[in-house]
Amino acid sequence: MHLPLPRLGKTLKHPLPALLVAGLFATSAAAVEVTDTEIEGSIESEELSYRVVQVVSGLEHPWAVNWLPDGRMLVTERPGRMLLIDSDEVTELDGLPEIDAEEDQLTAPEGGNQGGLLDVMPHPQYADNGWIYFTYSSPGDDDSVFSDDGYGTGTALARARINDDGDALEDLETLYAQVPRTEPGRHYGSRILFPGDGTVMFSIGDRGIRIPSQDLTDPGGSMIRLNEDGGAADDNPFIGTSPGNIRPEIFSFGHRNNQGLAMHPETGEIWTTEHGPYGGDMLHRIEAGANYGWPQVAYGAEYDTGEFIGIGQAAPGVTEAVHWWEESMAPSGLAIYQGDAFPAWEGHLFAGSLLREQLHRLELGDDGTVSHEEVLLDGVVGRIRDVRLGPDGMLYVVTDESDGGVYRLESAD
Repeated sequence: MHLPLPRLGKTLKHPLPALLVAGLFATSAAAVEVTDTEIEGSIESEELSYRVVQVVSGLEHPWAVNWLPDGRMLVTERPGRMLLIDSDEVTELDGLPEIDAEEDQLTAPEGGNQGGLLDVMPHPQYADNGWIYFTYSSPGDDDSVFSDDGYGTGTALARARINDDGDALEDLETLYAQVPRTEPGRHYGSRILFPGDGTVMFSIGDRGIRIPSQDLTDPGGSMIRLNEDGGAADDNPFIGTSPGNIRPEIFSFGHRNNQGLAMHPETGEIWTTEHGPYGGDMLHRIEAGANYGWPQVAYGAEYDTGEFIGIGQAAPGVTEAVHWWEESMAPSGLAIYQGDAFPAWEGHLFAGSLLREQLHRLELGDDGTVSHEEVLLDGVVGRIRDVRLGPDGMLYVVTDESDGGVYRLESAD
């Protein structure tokens, strides 16, 4: 498979003058800075008290945060930068593939470009193999449909290793690139998950077209499951089914745009949060071969007319949402808490909200449904794009802003 030319990178070491760092980033609104700054005093929640500490500032529309086993932090910025943060040293990694991201549209609403560098996750055996997996919007003019000029984009999954100098990616492999590529430039997904069975899963949105979500010959609007080195997993649910052009990589379908993905550490259940249209954002428990209904089954309405979409909120053969939000909250990022820092939150789901600038805590009842919901960080840090459980047992959130940041929730008890 042809790999586009890599882009140049650069290394930033702090402390540096803000003007110098901003100049190196060119389009950054501020210098990237590693900091431990408490931005909010003790906050009382229903179960415990916590503090909010800003860990990294000056990021340009960050999309994801994750950690290597040695504690170094990885941050992706949607304009197409991957940062490696080691203590107070910030390095932009060279060697990324070509990424489609219109930087002047990074804050565009539903109709604008939403592509760029997206999720990042180290392989569970990173210490042995050194692989880092990431998703991005891949440009191309081949096999494009629904495009006036023949140019389209698609969600892609790649992996690479960090070189010995810690300043570049090497051994780059594109494991998957969505075909057909389409316009418009939105609804790419895309979160990554390793279920622990030798496979890797990631989400692709419906690309704003809707039709692909119910078309098993098109990967749009689906959860994709591959072998860790590429290719459809042998036991995927649609392998060997008729007709023969059904895509073997599809694990579940009928999705609009999943941007939260997590696996329960005890049950192994896979959970995802999904953007609805105007209203009707959803929480799903993902099952092999399941149809989640979009666009025939939906909980929301059209943006322009307010008319409800589809035939209703349920239909035969459609797996219903476990939970849904009647008013749009734009969910992105999902984590399931397990650790010692917040024992009262053990096993709870934490979903980020872009639109409401909130973090939603969800408790699950014995029947697997959401029994209680609490809103945290209401307007405290901004648009929450990612939610992660850190290696220190703390919760971390990433804010999708032109001057975005990484924030840590600490126990105040």
